[in-house]
Amino acid sequence: MTTPAPVNRLRPRRSCLAVPGSNPRFLEKAQGLPADQVFLDLEDACAPLAKPEARHTIVKFLNEGDWTGKTRVVRVNDWTTEWTYRDVVTVVEGAGPNLDCIMLPKVQDAQQVVALDLLLTQIEKTMGFEVGKIGIEAQIENAQGLNNVNEIAQASQRVETIIFGPADFMASINMKSLVVGRAAAGVPGGRLPLHILMKILMAARANNLQAIDGPYLQIRNVDGYRAVAQRAAALGFDGKWVLHPGQVEASNEIFSPSQEDFDHAELILDAYDYYTSEAGGKKGSAMLGDEMIDEASRKMALVISGKGRAAGMRRTSTFEAPEA
Repeated sequence: MTTPAPVNRLRPRRSCLAVPGSNPRFLEKAQGLPADQVFLDLEDACAPLAKPEARHTIVKFLNEGDWTGKTRVVRVNDWTTEWTYRDVVTVVEGAGPNLDCIMLPKVQDAQQVVALDLLLTQIEKTMGFEVGKIGIEAQIENAQGLNNVNEIAQASQRVETIIFGPADFMASINMKSLVVGRAAAGVPGGRLPLHILMKILMAARANNLQAIDGPYLQIRNVDGYRAVAQRAAALGFDGKWVLHPGQVEASNEIFSPSQEDFDHAELILDAYDYYTSEAGGKKGSAMLGDEMIDEASRKMALVISGKGRAAGMRRTSTFEAPEA
């Protein structure tokens, strides 16, 4: 029996750049942008007549392009269309070793994730690829998907992220167009109800997955993008989609801890390790300067430290144990 490879649920995803799979110029340019993740899109960004050729274009760029340092993802079409099966087969058979994840849009229930998992496993075994290496990103874009989001998060060991798709979601629940515009622009009073974002976040966290916020459509309004991204980051989301190169830098900054917070988190981890050790007196709580630290402090520090390390940050201070 083949043991599946563990997926990497901690890949950096501060900025997730959408790139049309049918546009070679954009695919070329995306390789030089500092986005953590690039997803090559076969769904909304590709016209129906362009999808068959776009599959082969994506395979070519995955195999021949330089995606160093980036999480490589392909968004296929959803299971209600006639394109999903061929999207997956063509892309994974053609470029499986150079692919990190498949993004499945408009996920409505756990069975749709299970179906993708089974198809990926069959392709990997047939092609002699490492079984289980390719992760799944599940995108929640309608009311049924939100109702089933916890089951979706648990549907497969391949699942790495839960993604919120705001535009399709708002359409699915018949939000008025004016509200959509305000929500997209980050105008107070026009934002999405908080419980929608929190339900996605809780499902992700309960299953040790990343939570990613969806796109901001006013691509040249960087201030508006910052406002929406800052809200998602404050709630605890790990990253956000970017639709334009001008959004990448803002997203990377907003979803990274500050250097001061990162250094402090690292100090807490070192201090806690010391004070709970034999040499440190086997203490469950201790003082770090004017701050009391304990197991809860360690857990919070692990979150900040993990995000900083994933972003490539380096600490600028060290913990010094007190003299005996």
